[in-house]
Amino acid sequence: MPTFHVELFEGRTVEQKRAFVEAITRVTCETLQCGPESVDIIITDVKRENWATAGVLWSDPRPA
Repeated sequence: MPTFHVELFEGRTVEQKRAFVEAITRVTCETLQCGPESVDIIITDVKRENWATAGVLWSDPRPA
């Protein structure tokens, strides 16, 4: 059973998430030849203040 853990910056709409999980499920079933009931997707919304890249929080101004 494939399980996907996806972390996104918060702010996506339910409609965007719905379209995303439908697309991921469809492609997974086509690729792995499994039924959609086998695919789990866990979405975690993350605040920009809790995510950093290259030592800089995404809530802070990005260096030029």
